[in-house]
Amino acid sequence: MSAALEEFCGSVFWNDSFLARPDADLPVCFQQTVLVWVPLGFFWILAPWQLLPMCKSRAKKSSVTKLYIIKQVLAALLMLTAVVELVLAFVDDTEQDPLPAVYYTNPSLFIATWILVLLIHDARRFCLCRDSGMLFCFWTLSLLCGILPFQSLVRRALQAPISDVPRFVLFFISYGLQLLLFLVSGFSDIAPETKEITKKNPEVTASFLSSVTFGWYTSTVLKGYRKPLEIEDIWELKDKDKTRALYADWEKNMKASLRKAQAELEKQKRKKRRQEGGPDHGNNMSKAQSQDMLVLEEKQPKRKKKRDKGDSSPRKDFARGWLLKTLFKTFWKNLLLSVAFKLVNDLLTFVSPQLLKLLIAFVSDEESFAWQGYLYAILLFLTALIQSLCLQQYFTLCFLLGINTRASLIAAIYKKALTMSSATRKESTVGETVNLMSADAQRFMDMASFVHQLWSSPLQIILSIVFLWGELGPSVLAGIAVMVLLIPINALLVAKAKTIQVKNMKNKDERMKIMSEILNGIKILKFFAWEPSFEKRVNEIRAHELKDLLNFSYLQSISIFVFTCAPFLVSLASFAVYVLVDENNILDAQKAFTAISLFNVLRFPMAMLPLVISSLVQTSVSTKRLECYLGGEDLETSAIHHNPIPDSAVHFSEATFAWEQDGNAAISDVNLDIAPGSLVAVVGAVGSGKSSLVSAMLGEMENIKGHINIQGSLAYVPQQAWIQNATLKDNILFGSELDEARYQQVIKACALLPDLELLPAGDQTEIGEKGINLSGGQKQRVSLARAVYSDADIYILDDPLSAVDAHVGKYLFDHVLGPKGLLQKKTRILVTHSISFLPQVDNIVVLVAGALSEHGSYSTLLANKGAFAQFLNLYGSQEEDASEKNSTALALAGDNEQSDEDIEPCVEEGPDDVVTMTLKREASIRKREFSRSLSKNSTNSWKKAQEEPPKKLKGQQLIEKEAVETGRVKFSMYLRYLRAVGLWYSLWIAMGYVGQYVAFVGTNMWLSAWTDDAQRYLNQTYPVEQRNLRIGVFGALGVSQALFLLFATILSAYGATKASRVMHQQLLSNILRVPMSFFDTTPTGRIVNRFAKDIFTIDETIPMSFRSWLSCFMAIISTLIMICLATPYFALVIIPLSIFYYFVLRFYVSTSRQLRRLDSVTRSPIYSHFGETVSGLSVIRAYGHQKRFLQQNESTMDINQKSVYSWIISNRWLAIRLEFVGSLVVFFSALLAVISKGTLEGGIVGLSVSSALNVTQTLNWLVRTSSELETNIVAVERVHEYTKVKNEAPWVTEKRPPHGWPSKGEIQFVDYKVRYRPELELVLQGITCNIGSTEKVGVVGRTGAGKSSLTNCLFRVLEAAGGTIMIDEVDIATIGLHDLRQNLTIIPQDPVLFTGTLRMNLDPFDQYADEEVWKALELAHLKTYVQDLPEGLLHVVSEGGENLSVGQRQLVCLARALLHKAKILILDEATAAVDLETDHLIQTTIRSEFADCTVLTIAHRLHTIMDSSRVMVLQAGRIVEYDSPEELLKKQGVFSAMAKDAGITNTEITAL
Repeated sequence: MSAALEEFCGSVFWNDSFLARPDADLPVCFQQTVLVWVPLGFFWILAPWQLLPMCKSRAKKSSVTKLYIIKQVLAALLMLTAVVELVLAFVDDTEQDPLPAVYYTNPSLFIATWILVLLIHDARRFCLCRDSGMLFCFWTLSLLCGILPFQSLVRRALQAPISDVPRFVLFFISYGLQLLLFLVSGFSDIAPETKEITKKNPEVTASFLSSVTFGWYTSTVLKGYRKPLEIEDIWELKDKDKTRALYADWEKNMKASLRKAQAELEKQKRKKRRQEGGPDHGNNMSKAQSQDMLVLEEKQPKRKKKRDKGDSSPRKDFARGWLLKTLFKTFWKNLLLSVAFKLVNDLLTFVSPQLLKLLIAFVSDEESFAWQGYLYAILLFLTALIQSLCLQQYFTLCFLLGINTRASLIAAIYKKALTMSSATRKESTVGETVNLMSADAQRFMDMASFVHQLWSSPLQIILSIVFLWGELGPSVLAGIAVMVLLIPINALLVAKAKTIQVKNMKNKDERMKIMSEILNGIKILKFFAWEPSFEKRVNEIRAHELKDLLNFSYLQSISIFVFTCAPFLVSLASFAVYVLVDENNILDAQKAFTAISLFNVLRFPMAMLPLVISSLVQTSVSTKRLECYLGGEDLETSAIHHNPIPDSAVHFSEATFAWEQDGNAAISDVNLDIAPGSLVAVVGAVGSGKSSLVSAMLGEMENIKGHINIQGSLAYVPQQAWIQNATLKDNILFGSELDEARYQQVIKACALLPDLELLPAGDQTEIGEKGINLSGGQKQRVSLARAVYSDADIYILDDPLSAVDAHVGKYLFDHVLGPKGLLQKKTRILVTHSISFLPQVDNIVVLVAGALSEHGSYSTLLANKGAFAQFLNLYGSQEEDASEKNSTALALAGDNEQSDEDIEPCVEEGPDDVVTMTLKREASIRKREFSRSLSKNSTNSWKKAQEEPPKKLKGQQLIEKEAVETGRVKFSMYLRYLRAVGLWYSLWIAMGYVGQYVAFVGTNMWLSAWTDDAQRYLNQTYPVEQRNLRIGVFGALGVSQALFLLFATILSAYGATKASRVMHQQLLSNILRVPMSFFDTTPTGRIVNRFAKDIFTIDETIPMSFRSWLSCFMAIISTLIMICLATPYFALVIIPLSIFYYFVLRFYVSTSRQLRRLDSVTRSPIYSHFGETVSGLSVIRAYGHQKRFLQQNESTMDINQKSVYSWIISNRWLAIRLEFVGSLVVFFSALLAVISKGTLEGGIVGLSVSSALNVTQTLNWLVRTSSELETNIVAVERVHEYTKVKNEAPWVTEKRPPHGWPSKGEIQFVDYKVRYRPELELVLQGITCNIGSTEKVGVVGRTGAGKSSLTNCLFRVLEAAGGTIMIDEVDIATIGLHDLRQNLTIIPQDPVLFTGTLRMNLDPFDQYADEEVWKALELAHLKTYVQDLPEGLLHVVSEGGENLSVGQRQLVCLARALLHKAKILILDEATAAVDLETDHLIQTTIRSEFADCTVLTIAHRLHTIMDSSRVMVLQAGRIVEYDSPEELLKKQGVFSAMAKDAGITNTEITAL
């Protein structure tokens, strides 16, 4: 071979002597052949693929750009140089002896190559990305190979005059041109046509270099640094990564796999049947099902039958094993590519230790040549670089696989939900299906990101052991044994920690339950001055929680201790065994440091493998669940025909339908013809199958026999209106085009105009989830409007009038449904209970027990005296009463309004028709409720609603927007946390870590000294005592390192618990002391969040983050110190590297934090949209809007996908830059070691380079932990924000009221003014009045007159804006709040009870004896009830008092007041559903028991105050009338008008 080559180029091809000298060089022939042909070979193999676009593409070429012209010019010049060289060869040939063949072949090869390059440049114009990655690699390779001839030509030129000037010059010209081409191809070449695409996603057109280093992402990172990123700032996804494309691919594969799996299942079933011989095989059930059997005894025969059909009942037998196949088929390209990258990375991982070994050998060997050292340093750098590039590509692919798998699964689940049959749908609740989406799809996503560890970990473990065996022989087994032993220890610790965690979750739930109760009943707590008692309860639970937390932290510190000991124990065991086994075994630097770097490689896969396996187990559970769900049966709509039959809109022929196959038929043998344009009413008793008839028409039921023929499109109004979380207008349009005239007509007909006036933004008001801010009637009307607007041919109306008032119902019937309504030309099928409309319908269908009993017109059916006539008798009488009741109810509604709020009601307008009145009132009540419900869930509806109206009313916005912290976290927050830990503690913890790393550096220095003994005692025996000393001190240093760490972690566990205690204590005590207005303007959810999530972060996440940050930081510092000890000049390199590092870190952290936020913000709409879809399935299917919903789901998914993808890329962007810093650290530490070769021992070089090899990972971790710490420390800021809220007046002041105050119970108001919040108007505008001792005063007034404000003022829940209130000559503003509140009694409007015993609810401070408590219960008429309870007074009240009736709760509140009896009682009359009987009980008790007290009654019903001594009438915050009821009735004033409304004419008739 070499002989042929030597002839070919006319000189020596290879000779070892060329390298065995200080100025080594490669033979010219080698340079001319191998170094030229390697890049060209690479190029020629791959070039044909690059030309494919030319042949295949139908697309137009994109236009020429400057960059393209530059590339083509450079390539043409290159071709010129090759041509010139070829010409030279021919010229030279004529002059003298024939030249060697190489002078002809190489230029010719080059000419062909450069022509190909020109063609490739042109071919890439057909593609979106005009840069060819293959060319970039070729330029890189070519330049690298060219370096060797380059330097050898330069060296020769320096030694002697140049012999062959033209070729010399040509080589340099061609090298320069190649370098230019390399640089140019680093830029992205963007054609003008693709500018738009690039704006949306620069990744598509990014050059190869930019893609590999994620350079295209830099602009986002910079933007994120300048301002918090919004969703608009994030690049679009590539088309192939969009949900639609992914799902199309996935669905194709899924169908095939599923068909196969189902066929397989059928085969197995048949086989099984054959084996069992008999048809009856109801006994092959799993254990769980036999349990079901016991429970479902009565259903037994049905269940048996079901099993025979092998149907999908309790689905044991669904098709399995197809999901993973589908995933593999869909994503095989991604999987293969990532396997390739991972393999390269894994193999290169083992190259570094080998290079390290060579480098140590080089330093220890006096004879070696300098160039070898430089070569090793460069190779180390290149290895690290390639490894990092491969690793990042691998990670990108893995995470991409993860999010794409998740997207496909979610899309599949969503599509399935739209098509599945009702039987399948019954098997899983909405919650479970949402769970499939959130939890199970998420599991697949997490699994995908490290699925390759399954083969890569074992591979790395095996390779490590093989290499280690080569270094240390069998002694390695000692080290590995230690590793394996540590696994069960860790497992044990983890299991123990888990039990503590579970226990602690219970404490946490308990604490959160009490907290949310406190916040919901905060008003009661303030009225009764019960805050201290509840604070004590919370603190008791918190103490348990912290105790467990401390134990958990101790466990954690032990496991950290074990984990830190691990690497050192492993090396100690191996080295000790190695040295002790045989005295000829001497530990030298090569062995020791190569072994240490291999052990470091081994740690990661050993830790990963158990994790991956446990994750696999979880994923397999998810796989089963998903297979069961996605393999379920689809809806069968074959029984619904759409054939044209003249004169029939809907035709039933022998229709028999059931809810599930083999179930009992819900409707049977229905034969019915419905003429087009007729109005048909379907009536029948409850459960007679009316709704089933509707469902059968919609195709939601299982067909048993017969069919239904439907001509034309459907619109459906369900019994329970289904409202989407969108604007009111969108809800009505439901995806149709807007036709303004028709829209207005529909709104008017559906009586929605009055509601639109009341909604904050008219029809642009966003409706909350499940229509939270609409009343039942409004929802129903919106649902009807949607149907009317859709302009279908056939209307199916399932009792739409049940939710609205009778008047509104009549209006709707007249304007929409009836013979004169909007829909008069359409076919209408109306299921109804309301009899008043029946005379006006064309046809009545009467159902009895699922069968059609009779049908015909109203008069015919009445004459028949059949089922219908009976039905009429039964319901008719009720109807009449109801309508009468309604009209009286309406008159009363004036004072029946719900509680006061500062919104004037809309009742005092001129006489309007009754309908609009009712509507308006309904809406205004809802509006008020909404502003309250809003405080619980601030939906973005408000934001929209309030951007619309240009002038914002003062105080219109109730809820302040929550401040989202953006930008950097202030340093003071870290300090605040450390102060809570205790500054001395913090200092000692830090010292512990410093000690650990000092010992760590010591261990390593000792090891390097130990290995240098090998040189010192080169040819002598190694003294035993020296050996033992080395092992002993090595061990001692290692142990001390672990002990320091243990000391630090245990201290930090204690300190962190202390900090948690302090912060929670401050937060709790402050929240209980803030004024009531704070709770009005802050949604409870937000406060609860502080107690739940933020406290959790402070308890568990922050200490962890702090610890890992500290140890990362110290690890990096100690590594740098070790390198500097070896080669002091390294300190100069540190400075620029650390500056670069810092900047990258700063840029990244802000972007990453915001991206995490965007991810969580964009994720919830996916699930809420899904939940909404599932609950509105029948409506979506009836209108046939499945496609639109699928598209909406896709776009919601894509928004989330793009933020997750962006976050993934931002991590890779960072990692690649940091790993570059790491690679440079390795390079410089190696380079400096080579430069200062003579002065260094092998040991210290091994130490510095092996530490440097480890630093890359740590650098990455430091950034991760920094950004995590910065994200988490925000919790301290948020908690702190609520510890700084302004408090109400102090609970107890210097001035205590006299003992037994108030003894008389006189109340004086002197010009008293009050407002709710500083920016609002006055609510009470200066009230002056006297209430004498033991007087009974009733307070009345319309809504918003300020009645409830009065009570709030007496209890100083609202502080005065002017004037005073005197009680028994004491100004209440001068005493402490608790002194005031404990001496007044109130029976509040809503009976609030707390979890705990009944006794605790009556007397939380245990101030009263049991006899007194029983006495109070007796007076409150509860004694018999409580005596009958098994636990008596210790009966546990459930959350919110759910296990007592509303009446009983009200009585408990009365008992509370009786027990706590004070001289002044305020009775805020319950508007809640208290039945008249309870009301009567309460009134009589109050009259008898509080006869000697002053009683203020705030009345909503006038009857209750007719026997008061005086009545105070409030209007708009002023007293308008104040006198006895008799006097007021005589005067024709406000009071008598109100009384007339309520039907009271004189004081005698009280309704009690």
